Amino acid sequence: MTESDKRTMTLNLTAREMAVLEQLAAAKDLSKTGVMRLALRLLQAVDSKIRMGQKLMFEDEKSKEKSELVLI
Repeated sequence: MTESDKRTMTLNLTAREMAVLEQLAAAKDLSKTGVMRLALRLLQAVDSKIRMGQKLMFEDEKSKEKSELVLI
């Protein structure tokens, strides 16, 4: 299967999940499908780094406080 081959999927979301998806799509000027594709790429990248033993950290620019993202 090449990248240009596309398959259709039905996705059932709660009202809250759909609202978040719509908000992100509007904020990022993407379609809902575009947001879902971006989310998949992000999760894939994060998962790959975690499997390599790396950590994902967030740092507050002002306070320099750091927090680690933990994925299940």
